[in-house]
Amino acid sequence: MGMITDTSRGDWLLPRAGAWATAGGVVGTGFEAYARVLHPLDARRHDLAVTDGWGLHPVVEERAWRWAEVAAHRGRHLHPRVQWTRLTGAEPPLTFETDDGWAVGPPEEGQLDTAVLATLTEHLGPATTTPDDLVAAVWDGWGDLNGSTATLSFFIGEPSEEDIREQQRSDAERALRDAAVQRGLQGPVFEWPGRSFHLMTASVRLFADPAWLDAADLETWPGAGHTPQMLWPEDRAWVLATEIDWDATIVGGGRDLVDGIVGDDRFEAFEVEVDDDLSWAGDVDHRA
Repeated sequence: MGMITDTSRGDWLLPRAGAWATAGGVVGTGFEAYARVLHPLDARRHDLAVTDGWGLHPVVEERAWRWAEVAAHRGRHLHPRVQWTRLTGAEPPLTFETDDGWAVGPPEEGQLDTAVLATLTEHLGPATTTPDDLVAAVWDGWGDLNGSTATLSFFIGEPSEEDIREQQRSDAERALRDAAVQRGLQGPVFEWPGRSFHLMTASVRLFADPAWLDAADLETWPGAGHTPQMLWPEDRAWVLATEIDWDATIVGGGRDLVDGIVGDDRFEAFEVEVDDDLSWAGDVDHRA
């Protein structure tokens, strides 16, 4: 496990790059079928009858919501090109709030929930002859990976000497880790249209554990804290992509693979066409 410095392992995909903002634009053209997996929604219900000392309503319930529930509240329907902004009627992506205190989403962009990825491996693993030889691509633009993110510390009230010492220890540990991450990611990047990626070795077995990202060290997974933006097996049977600006993940592959994903009710997934417009503008069904 670790970095791949031979970025030519991604060259096979470059001639297959499709149009921007399409399924083929993020996973490549030429696959038999394509699935779009909507990212899950975290939701919290607040007690609107109670206000704390900060003027906030306490959280009394938390659970995952499905996009279909939001659609039902809005009197709308889900379809393959559905977009959160069009479904909720708010741009940019905002939390969807209900009259009974629920605050839902928005879905995470650019990152695939590790539990969803773990479930996807049940379909991805059997669909390749090389499940232990995957190439994973992590975007080089994440600020915590390239050193462009600053850390801000603050205290409520006057900090004690112990508070300050603990913060200094935490800042020093973070600085050492950030430096180690940046050293580990030195080297050439894979240039996909509009995006640059660090390539890493991986396996289906790694991603099958929902806790893999918390447990992985920098030698196992140099892209600390981030799930892959692109993933494919050495036999090139499929490609998975989580475009950094999208709240859904695309899988291109064989007919059986896509049918299995779309038919698995643990996901909210739809089959899409290679040239479908998957930008906000592509949701013409919910156009205001």
